[in-house]
Amino acid sequence: MTQSTKTGRLAATAPFDFTHSLRFIGVFTPAMGDQAVSDQTLTKAIRVNGQTVAFTLGSNGSSASPELRYTLTADQPISADNEAVALERIRLYLSLDDDLKPFYAIGEQDEQFAPIIEQLYGYHQVRFTTPFENAVWAILSQRTSMAIARSVKQTLTEAYGGKIEVDGVTHFAVPEPADFNDADRDELRSIVSAAGYARKTDFLISAIDAFHGIDEAWLREGDYDEVEAWLRGISGIGEWSASFIMLRGLGHTERLPVGERRTQDAFRKVYGAGTDMERIAEPYGDYQGYWAHYLRAAM
Repeated sequence: MTQSTKTGRLAATAPFDFTHSLRFIGVFTPAMGDQAVSDQTLTKAIRVNGQTVAFTLGSNGSSASPELRYTLTADQPISADNEAVALERIRLYLSLDDDLKPFYAIGEQDEQFAPIIEQLYGYHQVRFTTPFENAVWAILSQRTSMAIARSVKQTLTEAYGGKIEVDGVTHFAVPEPADFNDADRDELRSIVSAAGYARKTDFLISAIDAFHGIDEAWLREGDYDEVEAWLRGISGIGEWSASFIMLRGLGHTERLPVGERRTQDAFRKVYGAGTDMERIAEPYGDYQGYWAHYLRAAM
């Protein structure tokens, strides 16, 4: 079969260091095994309006003048609309447009945090590929081991998502909400029940219905409280899950994540036990979420 490909380049807002992105992706538990990662390249499959598209990325520039080269691959021709959606998805996934300079200006005045900036200099937050994927993971991982949640997510992906072969490797794409339109509810319940909480199927269906047709631009750019309230209207999405999705799925960095044990552990390691996290975070303003993510990513 002759595959369809599109190639080009994507600029990023400096400073940007793709090697930090690759390292983070390589150890990010929710997406472990969802992509092929090397020291210099990333290949990952996504669903784009019902089409499975793989993207391969490599660095083509420097931290001060960053650029990524990309190849999109699909088994059918990639329309201009789907190419645009795929490239936008990549930009959001790797937070290519985030301007770190104001964040760094604050952090460099923080004696405890400045070494972390030096360690992760140029790292733009790697998000979930979509907020829907983030919501699914939040539901599956509640009161469940990461290993079981990963296994259930992989089963859902193989059953309802897409797959494509690139350079002899099969890549699976996490399903979009529309991919579940014809899902047999009993089959879905059988898969999700392995995550150890019977109501998770109902929660998953609520998330599918909510994200189907929602304006993702509004989710990313809308008022924090309004978007968070919308998320909490999804069955199974509480305070922790909504905060998690706001930062890691939508890129809202203006508030601290709620109830993140590993982030709190990282904070105590850097600033000492008994230190008030909210007090230290306050000077970071709209970058409090970035600050918290850096603490965790540096562990």
